[in-house]
Amino acid sequence: MAAVAEGLEPEAAATEDDAQDAVDAVGAVDAEPGDPPLLVGSRLSLDLYPGGCQRLRHLCARQSPQLLEVQFMQLSSHEDPRLLETTLAQVPCSLRHLRSLVLRGGQQRDVLGACLRGSLTTLPAGLSGLTHLAHLDLSFNSLETLPGCIPQMHGLSTLLLSHNHLSELPEALGALPALTFLYVTHNCLRTLPKALGALSTLQCLDLSQNLLDTLPPEIGGLSSLTELNLASNRLQSLPASLAGLRSLRLLVLHSNLLTSVPTSLAHLPLLTRLDLRDNQLRDVPPELLDAPFVRLRGNPLGEAPPALPSPPGTPTIPEMPRLFLNSDLDSFLVTPQGCSVTLACGVRLQFPAGATATPVSIRYRLRLPEPRLVPLGPHDSLLSHVLELQPHGVAFQQEVGLWLLFVPPRARRCREVVVRTLNDDSWSDLETHLEEETPKRLWAHCQVPHFSWFLVVSRPVSNACLVPPEGTLLYSSGHPGVKVTFPPGATDEPRQVYMQVVRVASGELRALLEEPGAAASPLLCLSQSGPPSFLQPVTVQLPLPPGVTGLSLDRSCLHLLYRTPPEATWDDITTQVALELTHLYARFRVTHFSWYWLWYTAKTRVEGLARKAWERLRLHRVSLIALQRRRDPEQVLLQCLPLSKVGVCQGRGVRSGCGGAGAELRASGRPPPPQVDATLRRLLERYRGPEPSDTVEMFEGEKFFAAFEKGIDVDADRPDCVQGRVCFVFYSHLKNVKEVYVTTTLDRQAQAVRGQVSFYRGAVPEDVPEEAEAARHRKGTDSPWMATLPIKLPRLRGSKAPGQGQGTSLSLAPLNLGDAETGFLTQSNLLNVAGRLGPDWPAVALHLGMPYRELQRIRHEFRDDLDGQIRHMLFSWAERQAGQPGAVGRLVQALEQSDRLDVAEEVRAVLELGRQKYEDSIQRTGLAPLDPSASPSPESAQA
Repeated sequence: MAAVAEGLEPEAAATEDDAQDAVDAVGAVDAEPGDPPLLVGSRLSLDLYPGGCQRLRHLCARQSPQLLEVQFMQLSSHEDPRLLETTLAQVPCSLRHLRSLVLRGGQQRDVLGACLRGSLTTLPAGLSGLTHLAHLDLSFNSLETLPGCIPQMHGLSTLLLSHNHLSELPEALGALPALTFLYVTHNCLRTLPKALGALSTLQCLDLSQNLLDTLPPEIGGLSSLTELNLASNRLQSLPASLAGLRSLRLLVLHSNLLTSVPTSLAHLPLLTRLDLRDNQLRDVPPELLDAPFVRLRGNPLGEAPPALPSPPGTPTIPEMPRLFLNSDLDSFLVTPQGCSVTLACGVRLQFPAGATATPVSIRYRLRLPEPRLVPLGPHDSLLSHVLELQPHGVAFQQEVGLWLLFVPPRARRCREVVVRTLNDDSWSDLETHLEEETPKRLWAHCQVPHFSWFLVVSRPVSNACLVPPEGTLLYSSGHPGVKVTFPPGATDEPRQVYMQVVRVASGELRALLEEPGAAASPLLCLSQSGPPSFLQPVTVQLPLPPGVTGLSLDRSCLHLLYRTPPEATWDDITTQVALELTHLYARFRVTHFSWYWLWYTAKTRVEGLARKAWERLRLHRVSLIALQRRRDPEQVLLQCLPLSKVGVCQGRGVRSGCGGAGAELRASGRPPPPQVDATLRRLLERYRGPEPSDTVEMFEGEKFFAAFEKGIDVDADRPDCVQGRVCFVFYSHLKNVKEVYVTTTLDRQAQAVRGQVSFYRGAVPEDVPEEAEAARHRKGTDSPWMATLPIKLPRLRGSKAPGQGQGTSLSLAPLNLGDAETGFLTQSNLLNVAGRLGPDWPAVALHLGMPYRELQRIRHEFRDDLDGQIRHMLFSWAERQAGQPGAVGRLVQALEQSDRLDVAEEVRAVLELGRQKYEDSIQRTGLAPLDPSASPSPESAQA
C-alpha cells in the first residue's frame, strides 16, 4: 500500500455548512470585524487568528458570565512561552466547566509547507484543578517531559501527545483511572512505564514512530484495549503477556526489527488484523501463517538465518562501503559486498550484500521533466525530477533501497505520495514510505528489483483489491461511503481493480452553474486489469451530494454522469441505470469502469457543463514574470509562478491578459498576489522589471513557450530554444524558471530598444502571431496567447561599434574543454560564458584557483577592456586545464560559488545536449543499443 501523506491541512475550500455556522453564530465576543466569532455556545475558538492569549486574558479579566458555560476551548500554542503559561494559569478559575482543552501547534508552516511545532514545553500546575476535563490535546508542541499536572487529572479520558519530543512517560501516568485514548506517536520514547498496565479502561494506544526496543510485560494487563499501534519502532521481540489482551481487535507492528512473534497472538478471540510487515521474521507459527487477518509482506520468510558470530581471532567482515559521489562522477561500481551510495543530486541507494553476484557498474542521470518522461493522471502532480538508473532491466538478486527527495505537496488531504517507475513499457506505482529528515527535507523510500526511470508524484489516494470469482467488496479509505460490490460470478479469473476518489466543493459547482442549490458528489474513478467488462453487473455506491437526502430530493434534478473513454466526453446515463436511493447514498449497477459523478441541479443538459467543471478541477492559477538583472540588463529571468489550485468558482472571471506593459514593479495600484509578491521580494535585490502578468490558468504538464518580439532575440545556442523561442513545461510544484540572454540587431547607440516577451500555449509553431493580433484572440485556456511583458535594453554608451563581435581583439587557439562522452565546451561556448560574466569575473577566477597576483596582471594589461579581461582570464585557465579530467565540473562549481547559477545552468544544458548528441552518434553506428529516451526534446532542457 502506498504511503499516504496524512492530511495536516484543512480543506482548501470550506464547506458551505461551516461558513453558515460562523455567520449564524450567537453569543460571539471580542472577535475582530470580519473574523469568525470566538465564543459560540459552549465552544471558545482562539486558534483561528494570532493573539489568542491576549484575547483569552481580556475575557478572563472581564469575568464574563459566558465563560462559565464554556466546555470546549481551542488555543494555538504558537505564542510566547511565558505569555502562554501565564494565560493558562488563569483557565482553572475562569473556565471551571471545561471538558475539552486543545493546545495544538501545527497551525503555522514553513516555506515548504511543513507544520511547525508550538512553543509549549510545560503546563501550569493549577490545570489539575479542571475537574471536568476529559479531553486534552497537546500535539505538535515541544514537550520533552510530561507536565506534572496531567497525572492528577483523574477525569481525563483522551490524551493526545503526538509530534513532541518526549523521551519517556512517568509511572504516575497509571493513576488516570478513566483514560480511554492515548496517542503518543512521533516522539522519542525508548521505554514504557510499568504502570501503563494499570490503565484498565484504556481502549486505544498508539505508540508508533518512536524508539522503543522492548515492551514491559505489564502491558498485558490492558484488559480493555482494542487497538494497539507500535509501528516504526525498534522492537526485536514481544512479551508473552500480549496474550492477555483479550479485547484486542487491531495490532499494528509493521516496520520493526521483530525476529519472532508469540504463537498466542493467533488465539486472541477478537483480533481482526495483525500487521507484521517489514520486520525480520524468517519463520512464523503456522497458526499465523495461514490466518487471513495477518499481513507479512516485507519479511525474509523462508530465508536462511545469518551466520553465527565468528570465534575469537577470526577476521571480522568489513563494514558495507559508503560512497558519496560529487558532481564530476555519474557512475560507480557495486560489488557483491553491497554498498550505500549518496549521489550528488541527493538521491540515496542501498545495495544489500548479495544484491549482485558479480561487480556491476551503475550509471545515473537526473533528467529534467518533460511530458514523454512524466506520465501523470488527470489529478496527479509531479514532485521531483526524473531519475534514470542504468543499466535498464538488470534484475538484482535482492531488492535495492531507493530514497528520492521530493517537494512537499501543497494539498495533502485524501492524497498520497508514491514513486512511479517504468517497467516493461508501462508505468506503475511502487509501495512507498515517507521519511522526514527535517521539515524541509522529505524522502520517498521504496524497494526496486531493477533499474529504470523513477519520479515522485502526488495522486488521489488509490485503493485496490484482487477480485476473485467468488466476489468481494472494495471501499475508499478516504471516503468510506464510496463502495463497489462485486457479486459472485462477476469474473471467471481474478483481476485487479483500482479506485480513486477526488473531492469536489459544492460551492465551485454552484458558481459554474449559477444555481444556489446545485451540488455534486465526490468524483469516482474506477479502473481494472483484464477484459473491459464484467460478466455480472457490479454495484457502485456513491454518497448523495451535500445537502441532499434521499427522502427530500427531486429525482428529476439528480444526474449520474459517466466519462466515456477514450473521447473524454461526459454523458448523462441517469435514464440508462436504475438508481437506488437511501437516506445518504445512491447505488447503481454497471459492467464497465470509468469515471462517475453524481450531480444535483435543475439544469437538464449537463454534459457540456460537466466537461468544463472537470477541467476546472485540474487547473492551476499562475502569474508570469520577466525580470532583467540590474547589473546586466541582457540577462532576463522568465518564471511561471503558481498561485493556488483553481476551483470552478475561482476560475470564473479570471483574466489571461497582458500584465502591466511599461510599468515597473509596484508602480500601479494593483498589488501582486501574495505568493507572487513573496518571490518578487527575494528577486528585487538583483532584478528589476514590470509587474507580473494577470492571472492565467494552466494544466499540470502543459507546454508553453516564451517568444521575444519587437527587435529582441535570444543570444545563445540553447537546447531548449527553437528559432529564438524558449520552451517550458509547467509543473505546479517545481521551479518553472529559466534565465536567458537576449540581444538585438537594432542600433542601441542611437536609442534604447523597447521590446517585449510574449508567452504562448503549446509547442513552438512555425509562425508566432504578432502580439497586437494575438491580443484580439478570445482569452481563456484554449487561447494560444497568455501574456506579454515589456523588455528594455538600455542605450549603449561605450565606444564599441555595433558590429564588433566578441573576440575580435584577442586571437584564441581552437580549444575544447572536457570530452565527448561526458560533454565538452567548445571555443564558441566559452566565448558565450565570457560574455555573461561581466563584473563578476574576478570572483569566478578566484574560485577557479587563479592567484590574486594574476588577476591584478590581467586587470592592468586589459585595463580599458572589460571583455578582454574576462576572455583572457577564462581562456588562459582553460588552456591550462586541457586534457585534465573534471575541468568542466570545476568551472560549474566556481560559477555556483560566485552566485552565477544562471550561467552554471546554461553550461549544464550545453553539456547535456553534447552528451545526447554523442549517444545518438554511437547508436547510429551500431555501437550501443537504442535508448528510447535518448532523443533530445526542447522541453527537457531547463537552463
